[in-house]
Amino acid sequence: MDNQDIEIKVLMEAVHLKHGYDFRQYAGASLTRRVKKCLADTGLNNISDMIPLVIHDKAFFNSFLHNLSVNVTEMFRDPQFFLSLREKIVPYLKTFPFIKVWSVGVSTGEEVYSLVIVLKEEGLYEKSLIYATDFNDSVLESAQKGIYSIDNIKTSTLNYQKSGGKKSFGTYYHADYNSVIIDRSLKKNIVFANHNLATDSVFGEMNLILCRNVLIYFNKDLQERVLELFKNSLRAYGFLCLGSKETINFSGIVDSFVPIVKKQKIFQKKVNPAFEGVK
Repeated sequence: MDNQDIEIKVLMEAVHLKHGYDFRQYAGASLTRRVKKCLADTGLNNISDMIPLVIHDKAFFNSFLHNLSVNVTEMFRDPQFFLSLREKIVPYLKTFPFIKVWSVGVSTGEEVYSLVIVLKEEGLYEKSLIYATDFNDSVLESAQKGIYSIDNIKTSTLNYQKSGGKKSFGTYYHADYNSVIIDRSLKKNIVFANHNLATDSVFGEMNLILCRNVLIYFNKDLQERVLELFKNSLRAYGFLCLGSKETINFSGIVDSFVPIVKKQKIFQKKVNPAFEGVK
């Protein structure tokens, strides 16, 4: 282990002991890249120089935490996923009188609002409760506000159309100078909450869990922990949705799920070995 690795290890230990955020099992290359970006932003000489600051300086720690978060998202990102959700999963969810959904690593909220639009257009939103979680309070605050740059609206509109959207995308927001503001009606059944996948426990009995492009930032041990958490948070025949570069293959939960849409990484929880999917 070289000096830089040691410094990062001690820094992450300090963050965990002082603030309770556990980055100790994040993928090494990704974590190193983000820590070095923090270092460059501060102008400090060594990673170890950040240790007293994350312990004693609240403003510095908040900035540091924001830099460690991966907040790359957009409305209806990967439209084919949302089209598959609409066509393959929603018909099954409609058979329930009420559904619970967990959107994990919600970041600034674009994915959860995209999900809500699908549920609304398919007549499911009024009987849904959506939990939108992240470990970063600042991005959760942004998600709750639902205010986004108008520069991205063309991409969002095109994504929405490709995802099987049934209305004008403008129905779901109003423009205000250089921003678009998500319509208030899309927020009423969403509960925004802080949840840390590295340390927190099972989250209810969900019909649907979306955790897309989060596991790629974890090492193998943390991935196993999180996948087990998802298995235990899903009710019988519930659905787990992962990102395009993520999989449950070679994990401890692989025998508990069946792929429903392989390309889009949508899996359904088994109840018995004979189960073949979507009952």
